[in-house]
Amino acid sequence: MRRTIAGLCLMLLLASCNWSNRVSPGRFEARAREVVARWDGSAGDRAWRSGFVPLGGLQDRGGWTDPPAWAALSAHNGVWKLAAELPADPLAEARLRWPDGSVSEVPLVTAAHAYAELSKPADFIEEECPAKGCRPLRVTGAELGETTLETSRGTIRVPAWLFTVKGVESKFVYVAVTPSAITTRPQAAEGEFEEVKGFDLIAGKPHDLLLEYGYGSCDRVHGARAYETGKLVVVDVDEEGSGSGEICDLALHMDTTTVTLTRPLGDRLLLDSGTGLPVVRGVTPLYGRG
Repeated sequence: MRRTIAGLCLMLLLASCNWSNRVSPGRFEARAREVVARWDGSAGDRAWRSGFVPLGGLQDRGGWTDPPAWAALSAHNGVWKLAAELPADPLAEARLRWPDGSVSEVPLVTAAHAYAELSKPADFIEEECPAKGCRPLRVTGAELGETTLETSRGTIRVPAWLFTVKGVESKFVYVAVTPSAITTRPQAAEGEFEEVKGFDLIAGKPHDLLLEYGYGSCDRVHGARAYETGKLVVVDVDEEGSGSGEICDLALHMDTTTVTLTRPLGDRLLLDSGTGLPVVRGVTPLYGRG
């Protein structure tokens, strides 16, 4: 289990990390019980299983093909210009079809609402637009279409506003579902650190899970552990620092390990012991780890 002091060490460029106490099986089980009690039946649990919880943002650029560099920079900085009249007709509710076959009806936002959200600058701007080199994104039209969205309940097609921008071949896409029908993906509480980043099933090994995790340059990893109930599985990675007082750098490395369950995961939800939040299926390819 990643302890707070480990997270603090990774926040420093050079730090003498001298923590070495491993989390005992008993302490892991106590934490796992706490995680289960906090999550099972909570509002977050209900939304994750039966609501609409996007795993990413509502803006979609996944279909972009070689967008001009200036377009991405202008969008990030919120440099837009509306050069067309947006559709103003009232919208009917849309039907969302989930992978399990169920259907939800959700209200939609107007094109004007979507444009107002789309054109906002990013919360954090690292590179300001050059005073004379940042071109406004001139919106010349908008139409209601669809986009693919990853959610807590799987991948679905959702209504989206598709904005045409002069000089950019691909559309700017913003999910058209009204905010009242959306539950934001839960975030870790202050002082809680992610243990497991993602997971995947292993072909031919129904009891095993592949877990992706991060570790520091001075950490030693002893494997993974799982705590199981009828509806939930809590996992952690058993890590410890060197305890030698050696100098550790800021690098966070990624790797995978396996954990064996008493029975296949099935429809049980996987929770991270560090944050107490669901672990999303999917791991980084080998070439993407460092």
